[in-house]
Amino acid sequence: MPKQVIMTDRAPQPIGPYNQAVATDDFVFTAGQLGLDPATNELVSDDVAEQTTQALHNLREVLLKAGCVPENAVKTTVFLADMDEFEAMNEAYKGYFGREAPARSVVEVARLPLDARVEVECIAHK
Repeated sequence: MPKQVIMTDRAPQPIGPYNQAVATDDFVFTAGQLGLDPATNELVSDDVAEQTTQALHNLREVLLKAGCVPENAVKTTVFLADMDEFEAMNEAYKGYFGREAPARSVVEVARLPLDARVEVECIAHK
């Protein structure tokens, strides 16, 4: 199967030259999702938990457009602007993917686009 570009208006539009996701064969690879309100393309708040919740909602919309659900995620990567906010991010993240959570990496980064507190990307199996 050739790669298929996945785009939805129900998630924030890319702020650069990339797509929300690309599907190939049995997998979907998402771009990182920030805690942006899709209607305004602005961060929902400065709070990492609220940004995490919105980022996961945006991720869900991209996965749905690709024919998946969050439970199809096999790997996520979470980028945090400050590892001291791990606990708050983790609390918002907990349970989002169901009982069989995907593998996950969390890394602290120097800076995220739009000075976001968190960004989440995933790989899902169709």
